[in-house]
Amino acid sequence: MKYAPRKVYIKESGNYVELSYMDFCRRKQSDQSYMDKLFIPVQGCLLEVVREQYADFYKDKERWRYLKKLDTNHKLLSLEGFTDSEGNVLDFIVDEVVDVAETVVHAVMVDRLKAALSLLSDGEQTLIHAIFFEELSEREVGLRLGVTQSVVNKRKAKILAKLRKIMENEI
Repeated sequence: MKYAPRKVYIKESGNYVELSYMDFCRRKQSDQSYMDKLFIPVQGCLLEVVREQYADFYKDKERWRYLKKLDTNHKLLSLEGFTDSEGNVLDFIVDEVVDVAETVVHAVMVDRLKAALSLLSDGEQTLIHAIFFEELSEREVGLRLGVTQSVVNKRKAKILAKLRKIMENEI
């Protein structure tokens, strides 16, 4: 143990009994049944728990350690990091200038693209879906369809040209 807890709470006759850490150590040395007891740290104290609670506590603790490691590996920023020296959350300046025209044009283009995609044949839709929605490589799509990567590339180019024409004619 890295630290000496302030108190230790053990179960005796169905109730928790408070011991100092020194008393706990003495009892542990004189009574072998203390070797089988399980404890979890709670606010600087040790609390005797049953095996299921002990397992759940350390499972959660390990999960949080793992998530924190992932956050660090992926350079995820926590909002907790954006506080001043007194712990107050810093205000962020939000860009309130939104280009409404660009947003509308984008929405219209997405609608046109959806309409154009529905005009493609099933095979063309399957190829576009695999490449752009499933994010498969041309090689992976080729393996799936039983053709080479270069054939997939040529088909994709033709389909994209067809989509462009369809979308341009809708203007």
